[in-house]
Amino acid sequence: MLGKKKNKNSLGRHRILTASILCLFGFCLLAQVRPAGKGGQKPAKSKVYLLHSDVLKKSQQHPDPDAQILIGNVAFRHDSIYMYCDSACFYEKTNSLEAFDNVKMVQGDTLFLYGDYLFYDGNTQIAQVRYNVKMENKNTTLLTDSLNYDRIANLGYYFEGGTLMDEENVLTSEWGEYSPATKVSVFNYDVKLVNPKFTLTSDTLGYSTATKIANILGPSDIVSDANHIYSERGFYHTQLGQAELLERSVLTNEGKRLTGDSLFYDRVKGYGEAFDHVMMADTVNKNMLTGDYCYYNELTKYAFATQKAVAVDYSQGDSLFMHADTLQMYTYYLNTDSMFRETRAYHKVRIFRTDVQGVCDSLVFSSKDSCLTMYDDPILWNNNQQLLGEKIMVYMNDSTIDWVHIQNQALSVERLDSISYNQVTGKEMKAWFERGEMRKVDVIGSVRLIYYPMERDSTLIGMNVSETSLLNIFLENRKMKKMIMSPKSNGTLYPMLQRPSEKMKLDNFSWFDYIRPLDKEDIFNWRGKKAGQELKKSNRSAIPLPNHDLFNKKK
Repeated sequence: MLGKKKNKNSLGRHRILTASILCLFGFCLLAQVRPAGKGGQKPAKSKVYLLHSDVLKKSQQHPDPDAQILIGNVAFRHDSIYMYCDSACFYEKTNSLEAFDNVKMVQGDTLFLYGDYLFYDGNTQIAQVRYNVKMENKNTTLLTDSLNYDRIANLGYYFEGGTLMDEENVLTSEWGEYSPATKVSVFNYDVKLVNPKFTLTSDTLGYSTATKIANILGPSDIVSDANHIYSERGFYHTQLGQAELLERSVLTNEGKRLTGDSLFYDRVKGYGEAFDHVMMADTVNKNMLTGDYCYYNELTKYAFATQKAVAVDYSQGDSLFMHADTLQMYTYYLNTDSMFRETRAYHKVRIFRTDVQGVCDSLVFSSKDSCLTMYDDPILWNNNQQLLGEKIMVYMNDSTIDWVHIQNQALSVERLDSISYNQVTGKEMKAWFERGEMRKVDVIGSVRLIYYPMERDSTLIGMNVSETSLLNIFLENRKMKKMIMSPKSNGTLYPMLQRPSEKMKLDNFSWFDYIRPLDKEDIFNWRGKKAGQELKKSNRSAIPLPNHDLFNKKK
């Protein structure tokens, strides 16, 4: 019996000593700077009440002689919050306490706070929880080793790394704060938001566990299997997969980069919109779209641009610039061996490259046959050569012109000097190019021409006026080398000083130098034909509508 009593007394002294040492350790923690209440609010001065303890002792070893040492099933209450632990030091005079082991704070049925150690000041209503800390607020859990909770501001914050989890996302950072009342969190330093469908990394991030919206406040990357988003400011609805991004954010998808002053992106529906100073670059095919509005659907590969829209092809080093009121791109037979793309430009189309320029009302380019078709009063220029007709079909070979087919009211004009022009017209015309220069021209049907034979030193011999059914012209170094007429026609050759003025131009002659784009900036300046210089009215072929039956169809 005496042995048992001695052991019991020894155990009691051991508990008191342990509690005293833990209280002393708590005082060392209190030496750290405590955060003040927010907003200048005066803390309430209600009392902290001890509700229960199996053992209550005083300890002479404790630095504070008034400290109450509590052991076993300890419980406190302060206003509406309850605190539980295995052992504690209670400082009734300062209205504060320290709690050790299996610490638990409960506020109503919404907030639960757990840890291995707690210091609570009833005057400032600030709780400092350390080691294996867990805060639970309905469907939100916060894990850390160091958490301060301000009851007045209803705000918990950590500063040595922590994790916040809800039904949708897991967020980690070095520093963070969470408000159980507003459900809003703010994270700093090495922030990472992990969602089953994407990962967001950032320097500074706000997040609402109620709305599941992440507020991007610093340089951030959002990465998924399909794309990558970079933004420094904006919002991302993690549940709906929708982003509203500002400050030149960038959306990258399969080699395409969409950039704008502001972006909207819907991950579920797979489309993005960009506004103001927009650029969508295709680094694979080396082309881009620019403008003040651009739409791109990553599921159907459909793109749309307007408001100063420009398509740029830089695959050959010498970039080609094309402007129109509206630019569109369709993808047919998506994800099959038969896949091809179709680019469409509508209204007031102007094209510039150093070796070729063009204008028309609308055009279509198909990657299926590498053909660019120009509709409604199209004109092409190559050096001092001008081609026009009702419809012009330009066949490309590796982004350079291979050959051109002009249909109906075809006219070719080559300027020699201020009053002398080589001219040929017919029902249709085919021109072949080599290294950017015209080499051969076939004119078919009702051919009429005016041309100037030359001496070897380029001196003009005279002016020849002829008519035939088929004309083949061969050029070299931008000059006519040979001409064959079928049937053969000698025509009339006028000496240079005896040229009749009424014969110097065909009746459909026009030289549209005032329309020709001068540089890549001039493509925005639309200049129409002067009155009386339009083509004759006919049943011209209009631009066909997109084939929506094939759009995004798997063959």
